[in-house]
Amino acid sequence: MVVVSKIENAPLSRVPQTQRVSLFSVAIVHMGMLTALDQFMLGAVLGDAMALSDAFITIFVGSLIFGIVTFGLGFAGMREGLSGSLLARWCGFGRIGSVFIGLVVAISLLGWFGIQNAIFAHSLNFASGHKLGFGWAAALSGALLTTLVAFGFKALRFTARIAVPLFILLVAYISITVLSDSTGQPLHEMIKLSHSGNTLSISAGITIVVGGAIVASLMTPDLTRYTKSGKHVLGITLLTIIAGEFVINGLAILIAKALNTSDVVTIMSQAAGGAGLLVVVFSTLRVNDLNLYSSSLGIINAVEGITGKKLRYPPTAIVIGIFGTLLSILGILERFVDFLTVLGVIFPPIIGIMLVDYYLLRSHRKALDESRQQGRLPHETPTIGWAAIIASVIGSVVALGTNWGVPAINSLLLASLAYGLFKLAYKRS
Repeated sequence: MVVVSKIENAPLSRVPQTQRVSLFSVAIVHMGMLTALDQFMLGAVLGDAMALSDAFITIFVGSLIFGIVTFGLGFAGMREGLSGSLLARWCGFGRIGSVFIGLVVAISLLGWFGIQNAIFAHSLNFASGHKLGFGWAAALSGALLTTLVAFGFKALRFTARIAVPLFILLVAYISITVLSDSTGQPLHEMIKLSHSGNTLSISAGITIVVGGAIVASLMTPDLTRYTKSGKHVLGITLLTIIAGEFVINGLAILIAKALNTSDVVTIMSQAAGGAGLLVVVFSTLRVNDLNLYSSSLGIINAVEGITGKKLRYPPTAIVIGIFGTLLSILGILERFVDFLTVLGVIFPPIIGIMLVDYYLLRSHRKALDESRQQGRLPHETPTIGWAAIIASVIGSVVALGTNWGVPAINSLLLASLAYGLFKLAYKRS
């Protein structure tokens, strides 16, 4: 994909207007972030833990939050031609602060590696007739994937090309067969069904919907810096929400209701047999290839930014792969909702602060505007934005520690307000 290849060519520079590409070129890559197995897993959890109407209310509100912050950050990336990590340097966090953001992203991707590897292991164990046992299956799948990614096995690129269309076709097939099955519940009766899993409130559901997509929000400028206009950014955001949240997520909710389970392996094996399990394996390979690769690069960049030492990629990928595999064995999949909840209160403060600084406080807009006219980065880069870091921590901690409202919204608003007050107090001092 042209956008992916170009991203690697301009990691620390502006993207000039002459290198901008079409709406479709960027949209197809951005949509890929949310048309994956993790979104299907999230939808299955919602369908199994909520009434149908509540689940779709949750998706709508969560998508609205995701859409607003994604468009805001994506528009800034388009306007400046900068990636998210570069933009953060002049949006409150400074050079070292942006390194810490990269570290948080890398750690979250490590968690995703553990979850996806657990799905792979469940599929492997199921295919073996439960002879392997989950622990051994997780160790085997984690070791295999870590080795392939660490040493750049070319076959992974092939799996990445076929995994997404195969997964979408599988979801379409399961949707048609399950939802039209005469032995299943008609849609009008399904709406009346109560949930069968552990109860999930609407506010908690909104937070995990945001948590499931928020890393994509933070990475949006990495892609939209290649777009030509704000209309393109809006189109990309809407297409991703429709494809990821309402199609993949929405169908997963209905399928989980019809089959009365949130277990992805059970859903795939019941509805599509061995072919379904094979697509699950391909999907986890595709997603975890990116998770482990990006997490490794994030750790390497963070260590270099903080200590000046550059770690070698293969050993770093192996160590991170081992940690991710351990997370699988220790049961991170059983903490999937908790994991998404944490993501849903850690990342919104970061994005909220960046948006407040860029659009309202405009702390470095003059430097950004002047350097943009010359096609370069600003000469002066703030070292570290303590106000932004402290405000982010406040927003996350308070949102996690309180039971009122919607945690994702609470963390975003509290951090943004705290950051604004800190900057105001600093100006007056």
